Amino acid sequence: MLKGIEVTEKQPWRERQNNGATNKRSPKPSLSEQFAFFATCAKGLEELLQAEIENLGAGPARQTVAGVYFGELVDRESLEKAYKVCLWSRLANKILLPLASLNASSAEAMYRDAIEIPWEEYLAPNGSLLVDFVGTDRVIKNSQFGALKIKDAVVDRLREIFGSRPSVSKQYPDLRINARLHRGKIALSLDMSGESLHRRGYRTQQGLAPLKENLAAAILMRAAWPKMLEEARQSDNVQSLALVDPMCGSGTILIEAALMAADIAPGISRSAFGFESWRNHQNDVWLEIREDALKRRQQGLVKDMPKIIGFDQDSNVLRAAKSNAQRAKLDRYVSFSTQSVSALNDLQLQGIEKGLLLSNPPYGERLGEVEQLGELYRSLGDKLKSCCEGWTCGIFTGNPELGKTMGIRAHKRYKLFNGTLASELLLINVEQSQYVNAPPKEILAQKVELQDGVFYKPQAESQLSEGAVMVLNRLRKNLKGLRKWAKNSQLDCFRVYDADIPEYSAAIDIYGDHWHVQEYQAPRTIDEKKAQQRFQEIVDALVSGFELRDDQLFVKQRRRQSGKKQYEAQRERDVEQRAKLIVKEGGAKLAVNLWDYLDSGLFLDHRLVRQKIAELAVGKRLLNLFCYTATATVQAAVAGASSSLSVDMSRTYIDWAAENFELNNISTKRHELVQEDCFTYLNQCREAFDVIMLDPPSFSNSKRMSKVLDIQQDHVALVKRCMDLLKPGGVLVFSNNLRSFKLDYEALEKYQIKDYSAASIDKDFQRNPKIHQCWLIEAK
Repeated sequence: MLKGIEVTEKQPWRERQNNGATNKRSPKPSLSEQFAFFATCAKGLEELLQAEIENLGAGPARQTVAGVYFGELVDRESLEKAYKVCLWSRLANKILLPLASLNASSAEAMYRDAIEIPWEEYLAPNGSLLVDFVGTDRVIKNSQFGALKIKDAVVDRLREIFGSRPSVSKQYPDLRINARLHRGKIALSLDMSGESLHRRGYRTQQGLAPLKENLAAAILMRAAWPKMLEEARQSDNVQSLALVDPMCGSGTILIEAALMAADIAPGISRSAFGFESWRNHQNDVWLEIREDALKRRQQGLVKDMPKIIGFDQDSNVLRAAKSNAQRAKLDRYVSFSTQSVSALNDLQLQGIEKGLLLSNPPYGERLGEVEQLGELYRSLGDKLKSCCEGWTCGIFTGNPELGKTMGIRAHKRYKLFNGTLASELLLINVEQSQYVNAPPKEILAQKVELQDGVFYKPQAESQLSEGAVMVLNRLRKNLKGLRKWAKNSQLDCFRVYDADIPEYSAAIDIYGDHWHVQEYQAPRTIDEKKAQQRFQEIVDALVSGFELRDDQLFVKQRRRQSGKKQYEAQRERDVEQRAKLIVKEGGAKLAVNLWDYLDSGLFLDHRLVRQKIAELAVGKRLLNLFCYTATATVQAAVAGASSSLSVDMSRTYIDWAAENFELNNISTKRHELVQEDCFTYLNQCREAFDVIMLDPPSFSNSKRMSKVLDIQQDHVALVKRCMDLLKPGGVLVFSNNLRSFKLDYEALEKYQIKDYSAASIDKDFQRNPKIHQCWLIEAK
């Protein structure tokens, strides 16, 4: 342990807590016994942080989620390694000294463990403290309460020893304690940093959406800026190296780059670190480390420096950038000019042999909508091609789809987090082979007819028609909100576009990495050729904007011509490509077919209806009428339905349902599949059910049915017969997709009816609330 004062007096609190025992062991640390310290960081930076710590000579080190353990336990005798990481780490948020793992089974247990820690080694009797407590559970329901109990333990121990108690300070505490609750244990550490290490001390002014300093440093490292600096110094050619940020904002990327170029410790300008007020602080060691850093800064600033240039069209934010550079004492080495991206020119970049253009452009979360930003990214791409041939470019964005509008392919992508926002760093080699607007002839030759007159034809986004660009921008905007929702909802398939732009009238669904496009029937007032052209523009937008292969795109186009099917299917594919796709919906796997039929085998709009049926059917028996591919039955079985019976007159759909059952290991003994006309089955059925799903087609005159089905005319009889088969307390879920449908409440007045339509429309169908109607019907 770290050395502190020697406590020789009798300690009465130990007697109270341990029934007189005075040699109780301190709580055993929960961290690996190999490591003494823990450095926290943003997710995605662990690998870089481990390498940085090892390069500082503070290893060994080991990555974990959002942090790195480092230093051997013997290093606790000397804090030199931790001091050096605090001062020199460009990536870490906090450096923690782990003390113990506390039992959090009760507040009293937590207090008992915390009071056993020798706080007198760290905090003077007249000192101040602050407890940062993170996490809650069924025992510690409030983080403030958790912090209070640990504070009480510290105060009570020190009062017993010294006869006086420390104070609590929220702004400048002498001791900052970090407590993190997880699974009934509290990892208790001392915060060596004080304020987060990303606060270098130079940035007091900022723009609308600034990067944290350590994230800017990480972006520079991923873009190989330190490697470029090293190579330039080895060749004695530093002044021919340049870093340009054409949308520099408050200048964080540029200032961090200059700190690296001048070998300046990122923490050298901080007013204080947390460890400086500890009782066992080794000030002589710290002063030696700090003095060495000051010498290195002095030496670094007299060396040749690369050109570091920032532009921004906002003169106000540039004033903040210049002020920040002055505070960092780097204003001589970083230049700023008021200028838009479109004004970048060759003359400004003359004499540069090796260049890095690195920027964090707006991406729709901050300064504008996605549609308005497409032109900005396209302009940046054009300038890269005309002014920066042979350079490296790094674009850090929260909307990677916008990066594709630049017209240059990224050769590497790194996933990072800007706060809680998932983002990507796109690294681009600016060379003609990477230009999307000049695709090789063999790529352009990949023109495939997907359907009569509808073609898969790769082309640059810059070559898209105005209408195709409009569709593409809308798709990107929709996807921005839907992808995260779909991931959190465990969905592989969802609707991304539903005639959002009326002239481009189609439904577009995503199934994993496949796209399914269905055209809506155009009004007779629309010329057939015009409708065909617009459908082709939709396809063009998908192919170019999302870089789809032809086997990822499936189209179904309506035709008015007599003698042709109203809905033409996708052209024949190779047999092995025609196998059904397997997608996930919640905990279920489902087979879909995007090419052979009008529908895919999965009604996406009924997702929440299936979820409701699954909830109702837990431990119960389900009847699924007009079951189609029995996806609702699958969800009910996966959720825990005791048994089910699913009926459809189509052998194709019953076989498909069996395939879905097999995918989910559902027993066909308890969950039966019956091929039969539903009218016939209902007339003959003498069995009772807890839950019934009734989702008939709007109209059917199939010869295999005992009668013509017209849901508006026939729904009362169907509902009444289903209600006869329900057990007491049972529920009928009745749904259909006929927009003009009107439920006959008067004829069904003896039942309790709840309109469930609005609640059954999921996020991706909310633009089309009339996609279906649904009711929950019970006996009164």
